[in-house]
Amino acid sequence: MKITKDLYQSNLVLLTDFYQLTMAYAYWKSGKGEQEAVFNLFFRKNPFEGGFTLAAGLDYVVDFCSNMHFGESELDYLRQMKQKDGSPLFEEAFLAYLKDLRFTCDVDAVEEGTVVFPNAPLVQVKGTLIQCQLLETPLLNILNFQTLIATKAARINLATQGAPVLEFGLRRAQGIDGALAASRASYIGGCSSTSNVMAGKLFGIPVSGTHAHSWILSFDSELEAFYAYAEAFPDHCVFLVDTYDTLAGVKNAIQVGLSLRQKGKEMLGIRIDSGDLAYFSIQARQLLDEAGFPNAKIYASNDLDEYIIASLKSQDAAIDVWGVGTKLVTAFDQPALGAVYKLSAIKNEAGNWEPKVKVSQQSLKINVPGIHKVRRYFSKDKAVADMIYLEGQDIDPKGIMIIDPNDATQRKRLMPAFYEAEELLKPIFRNGELVYSLPSLQAIRERAEVQLSAFDKTHKRLTNPHVYPVGLEEQLHQLRMELVIAAKTSQHEDN
Repeated sequence: MKITKDLYQSNLVLLTDFYQLTMAYAYWKSGKGEQEAVFNLFFRKNPFEGGFTLAAGLDYVVDFCSNMHFGESELDYLRQMKQKDGSPLFEEAFLAYLKDLRFTCDVDAVEEGTVVFPNAPLVQVKGTLIQCQLLETPLLNILNFQTLIATKAARINLATQGAPVLEFGLRRAQGIDGALAASRASYIGGCSSTSNVMAGKLFGIPVSGTHAHSWILSFDSELEAFYAYAEAFPDHCVFLVDTYDTLAGVKNAIQVGLSLRQKGKEMLGIRIDSGDLAYFSIQARQLLDEAGFPNAKIYASNDLDEYIIASLKSQDAAIDVWGVGTKLVTAFDQPALGAVYKLSAIKNEAGNWEPKVKVSQQSLKINVPGIHKVRRYFSKDKAVADMIYLEGQDIDPKGIMIIDPNDATQRKRLMPAFYEAEELLKPIFRNGELVYSLPSLQAIRERAEVQLSAFDKTHKRLTNPHVYPVGLEEQLHQLRMELVIAAKTSQHEDN
């Protein structure tokens, strides 16, 4: 699926904040537009107070970058913008520059379905200041949301302990874009299907669904409604049983199920959408088993999330399949991931890279300078620690120190010679040319499953997870401190 071809059929280059265009113009006017820079996209804290994050959205990023250009329609719109005195906001020469602009950046990124952590880059962009700047908003828009939803889906699927999760949040999602992206990200995070038919068509996600309460209410009786549905879909009968009386509904479903069996068909299950899900599922299980339907599945829904599911599991609820909508696709308890996009290095007139750091009163908001790489160490296929280090830096196999970016007292010594290692940032574009083979959505989903299995269960706890060690290699930490001290000293001298 390509968002610019299959979904919108238009150019998305104006999907940006206005200030990105004004900065691009100012860069061009000051002669800095073609100066090379490096930007890192990262987040500062795992969402949902959890212990991990699951990366998603790279396919969209690739599509956006591949189709990045200013057509006549976009240029005409910019041409209409005026200064207060009525003169053009953007010079015609700048618009001509945009007309000829083509994506030529280098992009490195973690693959979709990768477990990631705060401060380490999800995406690193190297290119001209103008191109890098114009990428900020769309990349954040794409990755913030899909990564957030994929993470929520992963947490929900961990809570079900292997039982299938059906995503059906379309009606509660944040518009058309939010619904489609959420369905895709939910599938990456482990959901087995979606109710969103368009997402099924565009992404190849399995679609599923039964019927609503309105189907029951349109008939004179629940039993009549069930018989009619069985007549229409004899091989796909999952009956919604809580319209009037849940346990009476289960008995009606059993009656229709017995009728189906006489025709060589089998009732798949029942769905409970209200009330005490633990109690009703246990009672329903007993009724189904006693009637000779031990294989009939019990589906449950009703504003579920990972915490409610965990609670129901602890109560021995007899639920086989979980339907989750609102609290998944809206990331109900955290509206945004909070990823940012920061300049980390710029090439000076001599052709040398100068690391850059944003100094803040909050240590959490001090970015990591330089051009980075991220390495994950494994022992017996289990993740041990992640190291952020400078590109081109030699790593001593006999021993390294990683230092927590937010608390320098938190340190961990590693002996790389005893571990397997993986570089997490993969080449995606080189000089604007795609060099990465995009995997299928199914392959991404499988990668997410393998990735999650590599981490200890303590890191995946829903509450109070054990902190996975991610640190700056000692030289990078030292560079960061020197730049911060130098910046603060210079500021004091200027004042």
